[in-house]
Amino acid sequence: MGFKTEKMKKTKPNRKTSWVMLAENGGYTPLPGEQTLYQSPPRTTLSLQTSHRNHPSESYSQQCKSGVVYLTNRRMIYLPVTPTPQLQSFAVPILNVTDSRVTAPWFGANKWEAIIQPVQGGGIPPQHAELDLVMEFKEGGAFDFASIFERLKERLRQAVEVARESGGDMEDGSRGVGGVNMNNVHLEDLPAYEESRQHARVPEPPLSPPLDGSAFGTGGPVIAAPTPSSPQASSPLSSPRTQQEHFEPPSDPPPGYEEVQRGSIADELERQVMNNPWQEEEARR
Repeated sequence: MGFKTEKMKKTKPNRKTSWVMLAENGGYTPLPGEQTLYQSPPRTTLSLQTSHRNHPSESYSQQCKSGVVYLTNRRMIYLPVTPTPQLQSFAVPILNVTDSRVTAPWFGANKWEAIIQPVQGGGIPPQHAELDLVMEFKEGGAFDFASIFERLKERLRQAVEVARESGGDMEDGSRGVGGVNMNNVHLEDLPAYEESRQHARVPEPPLSPPLDGSAFGTGGPVIAAPTPSSPQASSPLSSPRTQQEHFEPPSDPPPGYEEVQRGSIADELERQVMNNPWQEEEARR
């Protein structure tokens, strides 16, 4: 596999000079054991260029305003809707992509950005060790694509490490980087592409979908709402504010209220008599 911008006819692809074989009825011709895991809507853009740190005389750039992205268990493929002599197809191995991320601008569609490492003899000038890749998903799907890509890349990286530890170095049509048999890489939890979904535009969640792949890219994240507690299960302790709102003053006087009231009247009369003795003498007459 490799990294290629092609110059070939769609009906008679040149297998010696191209990495992506274009099918006569559209799309691409898969390699042995290759599976399509994702296909974008046709209005996905592609921008491939050197870093801004490079001198203008050393720059390289390829642009396409409308195309389809395919993500397989081996590579990422981009096919322009309207091919040009400069760009008829583009492909890059999964493990040649680094620093990938999704960016969500204030205006416009979400973008998937990454740095790619060209393969020697793949059609990119050899002086460019790496290129900046930007794809804008105008009809949605950036988060779905990124989620599948990251899980697939991690799975392939693990397979390469296992192959290196076991001393695998054979290369054939079914083997890729590090002698890995790509047909044996487990993809059970990576959902296969379903054509009925290819043009369905769904809300893009801010977070990645669950790793089990049971509900892949069909909606936003599911957030469990807290279960409301019943009055019987509520704690007997309540806030002072709640107690104050439900407080009702008693309608009957408290116990001993009348006795205390009579005692208070008697004490008041006695105090007045002691302060004015002449009133007591007048009362006796």
